[in-house]
Amino acid sequence: MSTTNSSSQTATLLIEVFTEELPPKTLRRLGDAFSEGIFAALKNAGLTTESSQATGFATPRRLAVQVSHILEQAPDYPVREKLLPTSIAFDAEGKATAPLLKKLAALGFADLDISTLEKSGEGKNEALYLNVVANGAILEQTAQTALEQTLNKLPIAKMMHYQVLQKDGQLAEVQFARPAHRIVALHGNQSLNINSLGIDADNLTEGHRFLAPGNLTISHADQYESDLETKAKVIPSFNKRRALIEAALLKAAGADLVLMPDSLLDEVTALVEWPAIYECHFDQEFLEVPQECLILTMQTNQKYFALTDKQGKLRNRFLIVSNIASNKPDAIISGNERVIRPRLSDARFFFQQDQKRPLASRVTDLGKVVYHNQLGNQLERTKRVQAIAVGIAKKLNADEKLASRAAEIAKTDLLTDMVGEFPELQGIMGRYYAIHDGEHAEVAAACSEHYMPRFAGDSLPQTQSGTILAIADKLETLVGIWGVGLAPTGDKDPYALRRHALGICRLLLEKNLSLSVPELISLARAQFPQKEVQENAIAIDIYEFIIDRLRAYLRDQSVAGKSFTSAEIDAVLSQSPAQVNDIIERLTAVREFNALAEAAQLAAANKRISNILKKTTTAIPSSCSKKLLQIPAEATLHQALEAITPALTAAYEKRQFVELLKVLVALSAPIDQFFADVMVMDPNPELRDNRLALLQQLHQKMNLVADLGKLA
Repeated sequence: MSTTNSSSQTATLLIEVFTEELPPKTLRRLGDAFSEGIFAALKNAGLTTESSQATGFATPRRLAVQVSHILEQAPDYPVREKLLPTSIAFDAEGKATAPLLKKLAALGFADLDISTLEKSGEGKNEALYLNVVANGAILEQTAQTALEQTLNKLPIAKMMHYQVLQKDGQLAEVQFARPAHRIVALHGNQSLNINSLGIDADNLTEGHRFLAPGNLTISHADQYESDLETKAKVIPSFNKRRALIEAALLKAAGADLVLMPDSLLDEVTALVEWPAIYECHFDQEFLEVPQECLILTMQTNQKYFALTDKQGKLRNRFLIVSNIASNKPDAIISGNERVIRPRLSDARFFFQQDQKRPLASRVTDLGKVVYHNQLGNQLERTKRVQAIAVGIAKKLNADEKLASRAAEIAKTDLLTDMVGEFPELQGIMGRYYAIHDGEHAEVAAACSEHYMPRFAGDSLPQTQSGTILAIADKLETLVGIWGVGLAPTGDKDPYALRRHALGICRLLLEKNLSLSVPELISLARAQFPQKEVQENAIAIDIYEFIIDRLRAYLRDQSVAGKSFTSAEIDAVLSQSPAQVNDIIERLTAVREFNALAEAAQLAAANKRISNILKKTTTAIPSSCSKKLLQIPAEATLHQALEAITPALTAAYEKRQFVELLKVLVALSAPIDQFFADVMVMDPNPELRDNRLALLQQLHQKMNLVADLGKLA
């Protein structure tokens, strides 16, 4: 049994792994995972204090973490562990059995005095417990384990395998994201005797590859960041480096706007240790090319930052982030200007070549492009989308010819050289080429807009043809892919059917389109000759999938400036509305209804009526007979329902949902009296069925807007 250790002093812990250039696209995640992994291991071992804080660092050539107030050894702690039932632990003479001795030996207490063990429980439940004070974790041992486990769990997509020369002259096989060269492990000013990746830790790291080459001694863990910045020309903090780059870009842009996507900022931050911003230019003549092409090639191929004027028009100057700060950056600037020229020349060549052939002439070539091995080629898909778009246009009294033409040429830009080089430009280039070909403005816009919305929060099409084609395109994908048995399962959704379903919901809802979702699904299904689609694309399943996406969308964010509770959303959507364009009006009405004094009573009554009707196994008459209303309370309820029916019908036809629900207040007292005086399930089947018919009529009128029982 151990004795309690003495109080341990705290100091800052530093662990750094110095490597070759790490993958820039994942550096931020690697840095976060490294610092979080080390800190979690220290905390679990009891080596942290309430004041302990972890600071992560990540540069192109290092992952590091600095944790303040770390103990040399964690405090000892009591351990109570159940060993064995007493009946098994001791023999008939009361002596320790072999299983007990083996158990104690396995726990490291082979020499323990058996009499110190605790007995607890009664009869058959009596068991033997071990009570000891365990030694607290030692920092050096914990740091060794923490480093190994953290490195093994880093989110590295592809490992590199290499060899490391050991002290004994032997080569050891190692795998990591990139070859590692050094490990720093300091507790205050004391080096920890740990190793990993075939490297023994010390207090040496390296500075900037060009501005401060060579080794740098870290004398104290607290001085890590300041030493690297002042002596080694390295800003180790990823976030600090990113913020400096962003501020410098904004300053260099001057009156212009700088395009800084988060992904590009992260990637550039991961490429430099000592960022320097320089302004470069390209020839004015390249501005004749669509600016999306130029911007994409600058960002994707060269990691440059494009500049636009206040109106969003591209300028012929751009900014670069260099890893070398220089008072004479002419060579750096001219070198980058030379590099970008052939890239822009390629974009201009693609653009010019593509324009030599109209989009319409490429339609037949879509037949050479496989869409899906069970659903045919892109030309067959185009014809399906075209038929769906025309069908939707008819329902909306829109221009069918524009919808048909837009669907016919929308995918042809996939065959152009520009989109072949930059797939991200699909749709965008279709619009440019359609304008060049003299297509109708709505048709050209639809070539781009039919992909909208591409992601959560994305904008919607501005034109009617673009909106129609966007719905048609998403419907075809959803029904077709679902029909060949590739509906989403769990978190797997390789064809983004959830995104397509949500896109359909947003288009119908935010564009206020009076289209029936079940009818749209049927329209799409009718375009597929494939037997498996007809059998597997069950309309009700796809409808419920779409409504589930709408339910999640309404719960996750405010729509039209309003947010609603789960009960309100379920009350409306449980009615399986065919149209979703008036969902917000229905939800708003339910919210206002819920604020009425009579709402709780009406909701509870509606729920009670629902339960009665669900339990009824016999057929209920379609109407209620006045002659069979024998009790005053049921006659009064019937009379009240008849009195408000014209107002309910008029309000529903005008989509005045708030007024409709307020009319229901007149039923509050008659419903209460009905349930107080009337036995619905009367022994007389004629009276029973008549009362059920009355309740069924009442239920239908009360649930015109939503299932009010869901609010109970």
